[in-house]
Amino acid sequence: MIESKSEAVAAPQRAPVKVPAWQRAVKKMLGWQSLGLLVVLILLYIVLSFASPIFLTASNQLAILQNAAFFGIVAFAMTLVIVSGEIDISVGSLAALSSSLLGVFVAQQHMPMVIAVILVVLIALVIGAFTGVMRTYFGVPTFISTLALYLSLRGLAQLITNNFPLPLNPGDFFYWGSGQVLGIPVAAIYLVAVALIVAVIAQRTVFGRSIYAVGGNSKAATLSGIPVKRVKIAVMMISALAAAIAGLLQSAQLASGNSTIAVGLEFQAIAATIIGGTALAGGKGTVIGTIMGVIFMAAILNGMVLLNVNPYAQAVIQGAVVLVAVIINVWRNRRAASA
Repeated sequence: MIESKSEAVAAPQRAPVKVPAWQRAVKKMLGWQSLGLLVVLILLYIVLSFASPIFLTASNQLAILQNAAFFGIVAFAMTLVIVSGEIDISVGSLAALSSSLLGVFVAQQHMPMVIAVILVVLIALVIGAFTGVMRTYFGVPTFISTLALYLSLRGLAQLITNNFPLPLNPGDFFYWGSGQVLGIPVAAIYLVAVALIVAVIAQRTVFGRSIYAVGGNSKAATLSGIPVKRVKIAVMMISALAAAIAGLLQSAQLASGNSTIAVGLEFQAIAATIIGGTALAGGKGTVIGTIMGVIFMAAILNGMVLLNVNPYAQAVIQGAVVLVAVIINVWRNRRAASA
């Protein structure tokens, strides 16, 4: 009897799929989450371009950049705040106070503009340090302390100005809010500069890596020798500095110190940050994501104006956008935790 030997036939191996270099570069730079947001942003632009022939014009796109600068600068700082596990809802009121203080110092106290700007920035830094100290040394959640400041700082701004604009001599200062360089708004250049600075801080410095570590697990960060308290205080000071800059820019644009500016600034900045993929729980977030979140919010705001959407309806739509962004954020974090 002859035994037949069965030989196992190996299945042919599939050749690895080669991903084009440009796709690998895009994925590395953006990640799937930001890539998805980019697709949504492109779709939004397509819809708005059909809805309004003005939307895609160069002048309107420059206007979007100009308007985005005021809350975008704050949004980049807010990214660091939320990544660290905190929140700051006082930025709008602090921007209004910064503008009002500038008006008081220059229009009423006749200070030189440079000295007045330095004083405003220093006061903002002290306020930011205060919220950080309240959080780290007294255990007061930043939501509570900044909520108190949200109310009191706006009231203080209205008190010192009697809720009237204080005119400033435009001069060169006006240029910093409304000027252009080669047709590009100066405010937009500030926006890009702040984005680059925050990106370098977040990705290329020990301080930036410490922010992510603190937001991811503050106890583990403490055990690894990271000065958690100093990191959180510094982050709140950065947020306050950004709010002051936004207030000063709007003062330059309006040529006045004004207590009524920046209403809703905090929600626009937080919305842009969350839309950009920054995790509300802390520890995750990218500047590139926030950039797209800022453009997304600015495009929606601009589109609603072009389409003559009722101002009250605009508030409803902004609130709905924030709510949807929060729901997606929470869902994404839960899915990542269960994976």
